[in-house]
Amino acid sequence: MDARLNVFGSPTAGKFLKHIVSAGQVVSDSGLPAATQELVKIRASQINGCGACTDMHTKEAVAAGESAVRLSLVAVWREATVFTEAERAALELTEEGTRIADAAGGVPDGVWANAAKHYDEEQLVSLVSLIALINAFNRLNVITRQPAGDYRPGQLG
Repeated sequence: MDARLNVFGSPTAGKFLKHIVSAGQVVSDSGLPAATQELVKIRASQINGCGACTDMHTKEAVAAGESAVRLSLVAVWREATVFTEAERAALELTEEGTRIADAAGGVPDGVWANAAKHYDEEQLVSLVSLIALINAFNRLNVITRQPAGDYRPGQLG
């Protein structure tokens, strides 16, 4: 599959990506656990059908020491016993925040309350920001049909 656009060769895309990558660095440097960050990015990318992001974040998670079992079970986290209650709350918020158009009224209060039991306010800000950010990346990649499979950990800095 070939991409519809060369987003890495476009000056406009380069400027745009520079800003959203910077936003991502703010979240990466936050108090939100790194493992949780990767799980969130993988789950949103699975839901959105973003092969490029699923490829990238699965490989980055492996490089950071994440287990193959946990990565294999992200898509079915509700039935899996390998995630902490905090990770489960983050995955639930990720799903609701990613599928926001499917629910009248947005994210249910119960989902928010569950996440708030496990994360302080700054971590919640980071979690919500990460969900919004990965959804933006997913949409960019899905719309332009960015191919998946060739990513190498650390490739994009």
